[in-house]
Amino acid sequence: MNRRRFLQVSAASSLALARPPAFAQGTRLHLLQWSHFIPAADQVFEAQARDFGKQAGVEIAIERIEQNGIQPRVTAAVQSGAGPDIVIIANNHPLLYEASLVDVSDVAEEIGGKQGGWYDYAKSNCFTGHHWVAVPFFIISWAVTYREDWLREAGFEYPKTWDEFRRVGRAMKAKGKPFGQALGHSINDPNAWAYPIVWMWGGMEVQKDGRTVALDSKETIEAVKFTATVWKECFDEGGLAWDDSNNNRAFLSQEISLTGNAPSIYVAARQKFPDVYKATNHGHYPAGPAGRFYWLPCYNAAIMKYSKQAKVAKDFVRFFMDRAQYDKYFETMDTFGIPGTRAYRDHPLWKKDPKTAVFPETLQYARQVGYAGPAGRRATEALTKYIFVDMMAKAVQGMKAEDAVAWATAELRKIYAA
Repeated sequence: MNRRRFLQVSAASSLALARPPAFAQGTRLHLLQWSHFIPAADQVFEAQARDFGKQAGVEIAIERIEQNGIQPRVTAAVQSGAGPDIVIIANNHPLLYEASLVDVSDVAEEIGGKQGGWYDYAKSNCFTGHHWVAVPFFIISWAVTYREDWLREAGFEYPKTWDEFRRVGRAMKAKGKPFGQALGHSINDPNAWAYPIVWMWGGMEVQKDGRTVALDSKETIEAVKFTATVWKECFDEGGLAWDDSNNNRAFLSQEISLTGNAPSIYVAARQKFPDVYKATNHGHYPAGPAGRFYWLPCYNAAIMKYSKQAKVAKDFVRFFMDRAQYDKYFETMDTFGIPGTRAYRDHPLWKKDPKTAVFPETLQYARQVGYAGPAGRRATEALTKYIFVDMMAKAVQGMKAEDAVAWATAELRKIYAA
């Protein structure tokens, strides 16, 4: 039995026991990851990495940076041909770097086969149409976080329509407790408003052919007009400069009464702000003229082609995605993350707290960027350039909605014509 065959057999037998295979002493694996909004999840992941390292004889070096710094680091690593072996890449960004990422179809299909298959939404971030370039780590659950007590004191229940949303928002802003929404260049919160609003009003990025730009429509213009209106009526107007953490801090410090977010605000409130926690609840976006939709942020594990440790990197991904490890990670995230495999859809965690029951429901309303065409490299490029976000921001700052949409359409045509 030669060395390669020995390692293959060793890996297969070890994985059957949810244990990593042994590799040559001195092997070092560098993983680049964002700093989790649920810090306890980082601690669990690091403990599991140490366990893998001890059993496999491998050093796992985990580097954490702010989430908006991941893409520039990946771009620099691709250009230089050196850097981390594994990167936890956001959203459908793996499709931008597919030529520079290892084919991980064997890992993704193995995990999906064991765990009831992948949700289409998770797969769309990582599958090129021919092979997998990343393994879905988790989908960020998303809904609206609001102060139930303040709304009731003002005589309101949670808004069921966008007209009610405006009425409640005007009243809360008049009381000095506006709604909050980031609309700057941050990868999750601003996009989680800009794309769904367009879809809910009936707008689309491209036609089904995936190439014909279709953004400039009366539906998109109405969505942009609506955003500009509610921004002035309901929102903290400083949100143009916010990133994904500002609304968390503003809500926890009781400066805003409502914001779209993952349940990280709720988890932090339970741990440190009991009065805020007791008064907080969650609801869906109201349905728009075309229905209710969400864009859900995601994280995915990608292995860089320049890595000399692709074999051990694949086995580490297998290890931490195996249910023996991943269940604990998922439970520690505490409804923040929706696993990409269907095995978790009936997990007891989703039923533990009625106030978080809305979060797993959002997946049924989720659309990926690029609608009505497929998610792909061009749609990813539009996402990373914040075209939808900047379209909304320009209108909020005074540009006519028609002109903001025309600008965004021209930017999309540059991408889709390439």
